[in-house]
Amino acid sequence: MDFEKLAAERYSLRKFSDQPVEEETLARILEAGRNAPTAHNNQPQRILVLRSKEALALADGCARSHFDSPVMLVVSYDPADAWIREEDGKNHGEIDAAIATTQMMLQAADLGLGTTYIGMFDPEKLRAAFPEELAGLVPIALLALGYPAENARPSRLHTERKPLEEMVRYR
Repeated sequence: MDFEKLAAERYSLRKFSDQPVEEETLARILEAGRNAPTAHNNQPQRILVLRSKEALALADGCARSHFDSPVMLVVSYDPADAWIREEDGKNHGEIDAAIATTQMMLQAADLGLGTTYIGMFDPEKLRAAFPEELAGLVPIALLALGYPAENARPSRLHTERKPLEEMVRYR
């Protein structure tokens, strides 16, 4: 698929099939996150892969949105590894982790899988559910991942976009 088509057609999947995600496919998606550009190439993003029913249930208990995906990626960053802008002390870890998440979402779509970026979760509950894996990290997103169910469709809001003129200014 060409990039313009991929970017336009990718949507937040809310109905996942129970088809497992193959190891090779998951590895390609994770590699896209690893290859994401980061400030000063510090690579502070950290990804926890959840696949067991127990781990998925723990994550589900920390979120307000539930999609029953076969894989959940907990995307975090290590603030100690992130670049900090000198002028104002801005830690770029969250930005870097969000870029990595986007690349994984696009790679998944290119491979025929769907994702949903879940931001409605309780980070403290998530760290309590996975204390060893998330120690010292700042979780920014849960990324539900899997193959679309047969009846999956984009939400009605998917094609509603503000005009480019409203988003872009030239000078």
